[in-house]
Amino acid sequence: MNKTKELSTEQKTRLLEVLKSRFENNMNRHEGLKWAEVKMKIEGDTEKFWSLNEMEKTGGEPDVIGFDKNTSEYVFCDCSTESPKERRSVCYDREALEARKQFKPKNNAIDMAAGMGIEILNEEQYRQLQTLGDFDTKTSSWLKTPSDIRKQGGAVFADFRYGNVFIYHNGAESYYAARGFRGSLKV
Repeated sequence: MNKTKELSTEQKTRLLEVLKSRFENNMNRHEGLKWAEVKMKIEGDTEKFWSLNEMEKTGGEPDVIGFDKNTSEYVFCDCSTESPKERRSVCYDREALEARKQFKPKNNAIDMAAGMGIEILNEEQYRQLQTLGDFDTKTSSWLKTPSDIRKQGGAVFADFRYGNVFIYHNGAESYYAARGFRGSLKV
């Protein structure tokens, strides 16, 4: 295993404290679930523990938003009020990044998510997240884009305005200071 994907005991302890506090302060996101069971799952998977730390480190404020009965996994999602700060100003994917002739962003959403070991949210997941609170009221987040849209050079993003979720399109190579991406992770 790549040693960079392992956390120190101190990092693990600190992250578990943050996750437990967030879990307990936002029970509406995961009614009926118990922290002790979630904690056991996290502690049992070093790589996913590391991914949760990456989500936290980049401003995602991950929290449990569900339980997948088919796989017996807890579903974590970025629950920061706005698109995670350290994941903004990125275009959609590597192809879009390479297509830019000038003023290239430093990275792209798809590669960043993969590097963190998480999945970028799709439209359905984004809409589900919005049932748990008001997210992206001042920012927007790239969403996993259907291949037919991507093949034509576009990408999809979303935000929450006027009490509604809005799904938009943009050129995949575009990037803005207020647009990032949200991810999910099953543990």
